[in-house]
Amino acid sequence: MDTTTRKIVKQVIRKYAQFRPSHGNIRLDTVFDETQDRYLLMQVGWDRKRRISGDILYITLHDGKVYIEYDGIEHGIYDDLVSQGIPEERIVLAFQPETTNTEGFCTYGR
Repeated sequence: MDTTTRKIVKQVIRKYAQFRPSHGNIRLDTVFDETQDRYLLMQVGWDRKRRISGDILYITLHDGKVYIEYDGIEHGIYDDLVSQGIPEERIVLAFQPETTNTEGFCTYGR
């Protein structure tokens, strides 16, 4: 994958990592594996005596495309990636089942 795409993906994830949850003691961690082209934003911490941990974003890069494997952002990360210069046809909404009507988006199996 080209370095520009990697740079954009990391830049967008870092932007979301600056936000803080409105309650609880939760930190947001970025995880960037450029060797395998795996990029995550994770949440870890405590809220009301309950452990919080898990993915907020998970993006993989392969076959010249950006696969959004998981998107827990309220409005979605797709528009951010496009506005930063990644062409729409290179973004795959991998979390969408093949049977979902996603006209205008790439999904697995299409």
